[in-house]
Amino acid sequence: MAKRPAFDELWGASRDRTARPGFEPLARWLADTPPAELERRQQAAEAAFRSLGITFAVYGEEEAAERIIPFDIIPRVFSAREWANLSVGLEQRVQAINAFIDDVYGARRIIADGVIPADIVLGNPQYCVPVAGARAPHGIYAHICGIDMVRTGPDEFYVLEDNARTPSGVSYMLENREAMLRLCPELFEALPVQPVDSYPELLRDMLYSVTPGRTRAPTCVVLTPGHFNSAFFEHSFLADNMGVELVEGSDLEVDDDIVWMRTTDGRVRVDVIYRRIDDAYLDPLVFRPDSALGVPGLMAAYLAGNVTLVNAPGTGIADDKAIYSYMPEIVRYYADEEPKLPNVETYRCREPDALKYTLDHLEELVVKLVDGSGGYGMLVGPTASKKEIEAFRAALKAEPHRYISQPTLALSTVPTITEAGIAPRHVDFRPFVLTGSTGVKIVPGGLTRVALREGSLVVNSSQGGGTKDSFILDGDGEPEGAP
Repeated sequence: MAKRPAFDELWGASRDRTARPGFEPLARWLADTPPAELERRQQAAEAAFRSLGITFAVYGEEEAAERIIPFDIIPRVFSAREWANLSVGLEQRVQAINAFIDDVYGARRIIADGVIPADIVLGNPQYCVPVAGARAPHGIYAHICGIDMVRTGPDEFYVLEDNARTPSGVSYMLENREAMLRLCPELFEALPVQPVDSYPELLRDMLYSVTPGRTRAPTCVVLTPGHFNSAFFEHSFLADNMGVELVEGSDLEVDDDIVWMRTTDGRVRVDVIYRRIDDAYLDPLVFRPDSALGVPGLMAAYLAGNVTLVNAPGTGIADDKAIYSYMPEIVRYYADEEPKLPNVETYRCREPDALKYTLDHLEELVVKLVDGSGGYGMLVGPTASKKEIEAFRAALKAEPHRYISQPTLALSTVPTITEAGIAPRHVDFRPFVLTGSTGVKIVPGGLTRVALREGSLVVNSSQGGGTKDSFILDGDGEPEGAP
């Protein structure tokens, strides 16, 4: 089978380097800006990120557990029509995710109707038994979703993963934009770029909207594991920009099923907690008894309806890649219409035919742990060594239920600064979807991650990836092939 060339988001299929319609200003900017000037601006952006302390964790390495995430100065651009189509699909998908989570912790209609096997849900490590039978405030579970998407053509977008537990990366989206506004202001004069700086306000409004039903002004906090956490910069950034308190578990206490924050002026009742710690560490009385990060009694307060947790405990069930493989059926079941954003074709290795196909085509496929994240526990067949392939073959045979496999897609590319000059590099995209009692809001932007290594399809920062600003255009300029 002939390898399909990657779609270039600036040049399209053009062989004479003619920019796609609506993207000409970016092409002119690249042509008119000397390479040395681009490099100077890129270094200035990285210096700013270093001074701000924007880092990510590298697990399994003895040196430098924290690194500055690489940033590329050449933006990734979406037309207004592309964004409009994506937004409709994202809203449909996130509404289905919330309906699914509400259902599997309640009536379980989707299981009773045979749409999804009971064991994939109820036997899943991410299924949170303590909240079964209890409904989240306002019936919303995944208040914040980061939907990972890839592109393979002018109008071919696929959802790669649903991040519904504690999705991260929005601070990169906002800081990348700040860097671009400061270092490349002429781009914003040449292109009608929609702003992203409303995200903290939208997030705060969403948090206020899901407060339990009291009329007084709600108190919201951001709960962080602490400054040693790899995403602490983001926790503190969002709290500062929303104007709410950043707290650790030791700053909170539960009294008579009500959560209180300790302050120098006395206790303050807390209504909404935007928690950036995993379920297992939330409450040592219910989950891990050795957790020093959570708050004893927090789950009792939550189940009593006295506090809203964002995202709700148990949303991890929608993160699981085995559940992901059923998302087309989940969307059809709850939305009663076809999915507007397709999944990547997925083989569930727990099924004998899918396992056989995967084992027979390991060199061609991407294999993932159903509960994996961050690019770990993954095999990219076309770039893997024989030793790696054989190790995954043994793992698949031993525990097939732990894996899914997918075809290796020709991810789209965007021009990127490399040591050898400007060259195409593969990208993915994570927009952030907010769901509150007033509906769904999506800021016109997102986190573009770029695989900086030539030929690599792995965009995770922990695996050598970087980030770009994502420009969403406001206007009528349409890319080649848009409907």
